[in-house]
Order: sequence, then structure tokens, then C-alpha cells
Amino acid sequence: CSLRPTRSAKRAEKCNVIYNKSLLTVSECPPLGLESLKVKDNQLRASSYKRRGLGPHRGRLNIQSGVDDGDIYDGGWCAQYRDKMQWLEVDALRLTRFIGVILQGRSSIWSWNVVHTYKVQFSNDSLVWKPCMNGTEEAVFEGNQDTETPVLALFSTSTVARYIRINPQTWYQNGTQGDICLRAEVLGSPSGGQTMQLHVDCKTDKMCNFVVVSQLMKSVNEACPDITRIYSIGKSYTGLKLYVMEISDNPGKHELGEPEFRYVAGMHGNEVLGRELLLNLMQYMCQEYKQGDQRIVHLVTETRIHLLPSMNPDGYEMAFKKGSELAGWGFGRYSYEGIDMNHNFADLNSGMWSAIELATDQSKLINHYFPIPEQYTSEEAFVASETRAVINWMQNIPFVLSANLHGGELVVVYPFDMTRDWAPHEHTPTADESFFRWLATVYASTNQVMSNPDRRPCHNKDFIRYNNIINGAAWHNVPGSMNDFSYLHTNCFEVTVELSCDKFPHASELPIEWENNRESLLVYMEQVHRGIKGVVRDKDTEAGIADAIIKVDDIDHHIRSVTDGDYWRLLNPGEYQVTVSAEGYFPSSRTCQVMYDHYPTICDFRLTKMPKQRLKDILARGGKLPKDLQLRLRQLRLRKLRATTRAINQRRIADAAKRAKRM
Repeated sequence: CSLRPTRSAKRAEKCNVIYNKSLLTVSECPPLGLESLKVKDNQLRASSYKRRGLGPHRGRLNIQSGVDDGDIYDGGWCAQYRDKMQWLEVDALRLTRFIGVILQGRSSIWSWNVVHTYKVQFSNDSLVWKPCMNGTEEAVFEGNQDTETPVLALFSTSTVARYIRINPQTWYQNGTQGDICLRAEVLGSPSGGQTMQLHVDCKTDKMCNFVVVSQLMKSVNEACPDITRIYSIGKSYTGLKLYVMEISDNPGKHELGEPEFRYVAGMHGNEVLGRELLLNLMQYMCQEYKQGDQRIVHLVTETRIHLLPSMNPDGYEMAFKKGSELAGWGFGRYSYEGIDMNHNFADLNSGMWSAIELATDQSKLINHYFPIPEQYTSEEAFVASETRAVINWMQNIPFVLSANLHGGELVVVYPFDMTRDWAPHEHTPTADESFFRWLATVYASTNQVMSNPDRRPCHNKDFIRYNNIINGAAWHNVPGSMNDFSYLHTNCFEVTVELSCDKFPHASELPIEWENNRESLLVYMEQVHRGIKGVVRDKDTEAGIADAIIKVDDIDHHIRSVTDGDYWRLLNPGEYQVTVSAEGYFPSSRTCQVMYDHYPTICDFRLTKMPKQRLKDILARGGKLPKDLQLRLRQLRLRKLRATTRAINQRRIADAAKRAKRM
């Protein structure tokens, strides 16, 4: 081994082949799996450690600390002693060809701990150790100058062994507070192992960037032209198109009674697993539909599905150039302008809660379709072009259900994401709390990793105790989230799925991640058919009525019918009293029973126009009034005349009584 920074930097480009290689073969330098948790806690040992929360099991690349130092979720391994004899050891469990090491400092908001230089040793039995050499001297590798930037050191000659040790030599001293702390990843592959081929081969040795992904989507469209369509909803700040794959038996058209579903991935550009899963999903659905898989055929024929693999292609491209293990925890998260899109949607929650506090008549409050504040729509507003494109998309297509795919944790998050009083952790439910919990549970319980009761928590919170679902505001306060905006501004219910502990997994982990999430992705889409649906029509003309308000008793959140009068109301099984109203019509109510079946209950409504509205419509057409309407108008005039006469007589009696009293 030898330390050659210039050469290492050049080889880093070759070794850091990025995760999105559903299109590439596995890199020659795959990670052993400290970050992805493939390496188990019992495979990590250390010479010493300060406390449980700083034990060797925490010495994993990009692991995040808890807020309170001293708990069981600190941000790295820290040795108890401060000398050059300290080490972190990794047991690969079998002979492995070690190629390099990636190092980070400790994750902490309270402490600054980094290792500046270190040595590496190898062993086959953990008793006899061989140092990594630089000619005739033991090699010393460069570590970190800050706590977050991953630094790669590649060995000039690979070494086959079972065990590897990282042995710090110098570190940030900070007087008497200079602890030896680090997070690490080890690059290596089983000795004699075969290169693994992934789902698709793009037959190139280049990284799969934006151009390759668009080509992949095009290939799916060409393979299944009858059920797919590619369209763009806008552009990123740098001009990259936000491509969507539509999957439907009638692409490009909203069909009466057919719900619209969407998956959005890549809002944070460095959280790439969702992007890869959606690319695999579109390929899978195309293939299975052609083979006659009845489950997929039913989804395609009964649902209009929209897949947006990359909402933030600019951020992805930035992380892509750094590489899977070198992008770090935050690089590429934001848009090109530095905007976090997960906080960039209009905050409709604050306006809603202010209205509730100020209202004297609660019955007059709106509880849905909250308008976007005027200041948010101005050209000067600090709103990402990608965010504006997605909002326009939401307004143009009547989505019913959605999921926003993220990474860095293993949990499903449901709204509200924002707390009512800005507290950092406070359960803040929507009126549809029970159904949102069902949606979150559907994904989490069918995900092979989330549903494993023996899995290890990712970073600093144990979501297993919550059954891997959580109310967003109870986790952390997120004003302006897409989940809350979708619920309050449109008919669409949306959750966030945190797909993996590792934001930017390596290519070699894609096949197992697809297997972990395939069933979850499908069963979640199927929930768009749970509840009631129907068409609201004019009783006389049978024309669909748009913007009719659908109210479910005891749930303080209404939805609206769309252009042709069709609507979808997501509900858990049960019996519901449903009332539909529209401007110019008499309201109509009926009882709708939601069963446990995987298809919705049909609840159609036919509304009768109020006489004034019917009169306006007829006169506008130059038509003659029908007898029933003439009779109805005479009755209304007579009723109004009687009421007026009664009021006049009451005033006369009152005036007469006052005069008599004065006399």
C-alpha cells in the first residue's frame, strides 16, 4: 500500500460508481456495507470506547447523532483513550480483497472531532496483523479536516484478508477535549467473487446521469407504447426537464371514474434510491403487463399512474459527480439555488389554524382547497422552479393518492408535517388521521426491511417501537412540506417514505433494495381504490357537476368533484353518511358502506337544481318554463307574499301597542 493523493483522486472517479446503476455493472470498488448496515454491529470492534453511544457500532459512514450527546445514538466511534494505540476493527467474515477506506469525523452539534492521519492493518485471524506499507515504511493516510466531508484513501495494491483495522495517528486536539472519533466505510469485495450484473445493462462504462435515465424511460415507452407516455411538467433551474412516465391503458387522458396516482422521487437530489426504484417499477410494470400478470393488468386498466423519478435533477447531478460514498450526508440535497424543496411549498397550515382561532362561527370555516397566499405566487418569492412545476402539475391533474420517496431513514411519515405551535416534536393529526395511519402501515408492513423486528435503527431514533410509521410533526417540524400542501390544497392524500438508512446506496445494493420495496410500491398504489367513488350529476341533464363538495360526517375535511363530476374519497372500512352540495343545487345525502374489498364502493349523486338556478339556465337558453317550475315559482312567490304580509301586520300591531301605551 502507498499514499498517493493525486492518484487516489483520479481513481476515486473510477471507484465511486454511483448507485443509480440499475444501468451499470457493480463497481470494482464496492463498499463492505458499514453505512448500509450490511456489516452488522457484532462485526465491529474497537480498542476502547468512551460510552455505549460512542461504541464501535456507531463508527459508520454518514451515521447521524442524536440531539443529546451521551445518549445511545451518538455520531461516531470515539476511543476512551487518546493515544496512537487506538483502533476500529471490521470483520468481513470471509477473505476479502480490501481496496481502500473512506473516513469522516464525528457527527455532533456539540463537539468537533476529526482524525487527521491514520494507518491501516490487515489480519486473517485477528491475532497477527500486517501493516499497510509504503515501500519500506508503514503507510500513513490522510484523514479529515472537517467532520462531514468523506475522504477517500485507496491502496496502491489491494490486500486479501478477513480483518481490517483503522489506526488513528493524529487528530484534532482542542486542548484536553480532543477525542479520537471517526466514521468509516471500507471498500472491498469477496476474494474471487464475480462481478454482479444488475437489472438493466446500459452497455456503457460511463455513469448513468440525466441523459441515460431519459433514454431508459424512452426505452420503456418503446417497449410498451400502448400503456405508457412520457411528458415533462417543467424544467429545473439549469434547464433539465422534469420527466414523468405515465402508465395507463389510455395514456394522456383522464378517464371517468379512474383515479390518478403519483410517485415522486428525488426531491432531495442525493437521496437516490427512490429514483432507482421508480425506474425499476416502470420497467417491471411494462414487462409484467406484456406477460399478462393480472395484478399489474388490473392496476394499469383501473388506475392512471404517474412516476416522477427526479424532482431535483440538478441536485442529483451534483451528488452524482461526487459519487455514492463521497457525496456525504448533505451534498446535492438542495436545488441548484440552494432551496430545500421539502420546505418550499406554501405554508397553508398557519393560515388554517389562524382562521380557526379567530372564527366566531366554526361552521363557516373552509377545511379544504385552501388558496395559495398571494405573496407566494409573486415572481419575487423564493420558490424553486421545480416546486412551481410540481404545484402546477398538482393543479392540472386530479391526483387522489401519492407518496414522496426520500432516503436516510426507514420509516413512513404521514401529515401533518408542521406543528400547530411550532413545537419541535408534537403529534399534529389531520382529520383523516386513521386513514393516513393505514396508508403508512400498508407500506411499512410490507417492506421487508421495515417489517423486520430484529433490524437495527438507522441513526438516532428507533422507529421500530412506532411500527415504522410516525406523524411528521411528532418527528420534526417541517413547514411548507409537499404532504401538507397536497392535503390542504388538493384532493390528494400523500405520505413520505424514507426508504433506506443510506441516502446514496451503492449499485451492488440495488437488487436487494428492489426486492425489499417491490411489494410495498404495488400494494400502496392499490390503496387508491379504497373508500368510495362516484359521479355527481345534474338530475335533469345527467351532465357531470364539477367542484361539488363531498362531505363525510364526522370527518372535518371535504373534497371536490373534478371536471366531469367524478370524485374519489379515501376511507377506511365502515358506514358513512355522505352529503354532496354544489352551487345552485339542493344538497343530497346518502349512506355509503365501505367494505374490506380491494375496490371502492360506488356512491353516485344526482343533484336537483334550485328553482332560481333552473330559471337562469332556461332563460339563458331562451327556453320555455316547464309546468313544474312554473308551479314551483308560484308557490315561492305566494310563500314570500305571505311572509311579507305577516311581517307588515306584526309591525302594525307593534306600532299600535306603542301608541296605546303613550296615551
